[in-house]
Amino acid sequence: MNRGQTVFAQLIEHLPIHVFRRCVHRYNGNYRSRRFSCLDQFLCMAFAQITYRESLRDIQSCLRAAGTKLLGLGIRGKISKSTLADANERRDFRIYEDFAMHLVSIALELYSGESWGRNLKRSIYALDATTIDLCLSLFPWARFRKRKGAIKVHTLIDVVTRIPTVIRVTPGNIHEVRILDELCLEPGAIYLMDRGYMDFKRLHRLNANGAFFVIRAKKNARFTRSESRPVDKQKGFRCDQTVHLVSPVPAAAYPEGLRRISYVDPEKQKRLVFLTNNFQWAAATIAALYKSRWRVELFFKWIKQNLRIKSFYGTSENAVKTQIWIAVIVYLLAAITKKHLKLSLSLASILQILSVTPFEKTPLQELLCENDMTNPTNDSCKPLTLFDL
Repeated sequence: MNRGQTVFAQLIEHLPIHVFRRCVHRYNGNYRSRRFSCLDQFLCMAFAQITYRESLRDIQSCLRAAGTKLLGLGIRGKISKSTLADANERRDFRIYEDFAMHLVSIALELYSGESWGRNLKRSIYALDATTIDLCLSLFPWARFRKRKGAIKVHTLIDVVTRIPTVIRVTPGNIHEVRILDELCLEPGAIYLMDRGYMDFKRLHRLNANGAFFVIRAKKNARFTRSESRPVDKQKGFRCDQTVHLVSPVPAAAYPEGLRRISYVDPEKQKRLVFLTNNFQWAAATIAALYKSRWRVELFFKWIKQNLRIKSFYGTSENAVKTQIWIAVIVYLLAAITKKHLKLSLSLASILQILSVTPFEKTPLQELLCENDMTNPTNDSCKPLTLFDL
C-alpha cells in the first residue's frame, strides 16, 4: 500500500538495502564521507539511469530542481556535480559489483520457475562480449587499437532466465577467450559460444570439468574424420561426424575426439559448423542449443538501448565500471520488480513508465498495472521453444 512515497522510493524498496550496506562496509566505502554517502551516490546514479540523464550537470540540475522532494527519493546528501564525480572516481566499484551479484542470485531464484524452462534438466549459459567505443585521449587506460579506445563487457547469461550471472569489464585489447580462465565451471552445464572462443586448451578444461560446450568452428580448423552418423538432409543437416584435430598444437591441447555437425540455415542459406563434446544429443538439439545463444546478443542490445552504458559520466576506470555495474543493478531491479508485482509488461516498458514518474506518489502496483496489457509479443522478446535434455 502506498504510504505517500514517491514512485522511485517504492521501486528502491524492492532492493535489499541491508545487503548494500554490508557491501559498503566491506570496502570501507563511506570512509571520510559525512555529507554524501555511498547510498546517496547509488540513488543518484540509479535515478540517472532510469530517467536517462545526459551528464553530471544534468543530474545535478534535475535533482536540485526537485528541492524537498529529494527526501522522498531517499537522498539525504547535498547534490553537486563535483561531489558525485569524486564519488564515482574514488569509491570502489566492487561495492556495486558485489551488490549486483547478490541481486543476480535473487533474480535467478525468482525466474527459475518459468513455465517454458521447467523441462530443462541442466543449466544453459551463453557467453559473449560486446565492445563499447571510447575516445582514447579521454580514456587512456582503455586501449584497444593504436588510435582507438574501447572497453569490452564480457557476459555469461543464463539462457532460461535471461539473467547475467557473470560480467567482466576489461580494456578493449583483452581477448574474449580469456574470460574462460575466470569462469567457475558448473559440471553438467552447457556453455554456448561463438567461434571467437575456439581455444582448444580452454575447451579441454571445460570437458575435464564435466561441462558441455557447443561452439561454432572456425573455417581454418583442420580435422580428420573417424566416424560418421546419418543425418536428415531435408532439415538442413549435412554431416554429423566424430573428428580429431590434425594440427600438432591443437591436437596436443585437445587429444580427445570432438563431434562436428554441419548445418545449412534454411532461411539465410548460411552454412554453420558446430563442435561439441556431447555425443548423445540429436543433431537438431545441438543446432537448437546454439540458436539460443542469441539471448546474450539481445541482452547487449537491450542494455545499450535502454540504459546509459555507451557514454559515461566520468573518464577513470573506476567511474566507468561503477556506471556499468549500477546499470546492471537497474536492469536486475526492473526484472525483480516485474516478478514481485506479477507484470506482463516488458522491462523496457517498465523503465519507460518509471522514467517519467519518479516524483509521483501513485502506488507502484497501480501505476504499472494500469499500463499493463496483454502486450503484443515483440519478436525480439518471444520465449524460446525449449526442448528436453
